[in-house]
Amino acid sequence: MSMPFYVAPEQVMKDRADYARKNIARGRPLVGCTFAGGILIVAENPSDMLHKVSEIYDRIAFAGVGRYSEFDSLRVAGVRAADLKGFSYSREDVDAKSLASQYAAILNNVFTHEMKPMEVEILVAEVAAEQAGDRLFHILYDGSVVDEQDFSALGGEADAISGRMKEGFDRGADLRAALGHAVAALAGPDREGIEATELEVAVLDRASEHRRAFRRIEGEELAGLLG
Repeated sequence: MSMPFYVAPEQVMKDRADYARKNIARGRPLVGCTFAGGILIVAENPSDMLHKVSEIYDRIAFAGVGRYSEFDSLRVAGVRAADLKGFSYSREDVDAKSLASQYAAILNNVFTHEMKPMEVEILVAEVAAEQAGDRLFHILYDGSVVDEQDFSALGGEADAISGRMKEGFDRGADLRAALGHAVAALAGPDREGIEATELEVAVLDRASEHRRAFRRIEGEELAGLLG
């Protein structure tokens, strides 16, 4: 009888983490940040159909990088969980923190028990009546949750993008200034900028007159803000 092949648990976890990080880094990055009027999310994404940024609930947005099929399935699960909680209790009971915890549990379970981890990082953002109450939760492939302050960068070169976001970041900036700063951070020093057709942009509008705060910025409006 042959002896089973043994691999130390530490090595298994390291291999899974390396695999996930390597494949996530291949994708295009995104940035989420607070500004005077709410929360802005900017992603490098030339596709008009395969969205990286979406609405989860009234004042909550979802953004993902990595393997599209995997983070989109997480988005759908989040929408269903939010709808069920809002219907069973109250719409005000649906919050980004509880959704982030559920996402973390799913990702941690897959990372720990499955052969292949999910190749995703996700951002759950919630806008509040006051800027101090805005929330940005960055959930990693292994289920780790980071409660970000002011901004969060996901995907390839996230550390470098975060460094550029930190330089000159202004919490009181208007939408045009916040968008310009985010796009410059994504582009980096090696590119003059990023065309509007290469971007997916959305905001959670703090002053929205409607119950739902999520709004996409595209077309002429986006081109005008970038110009």
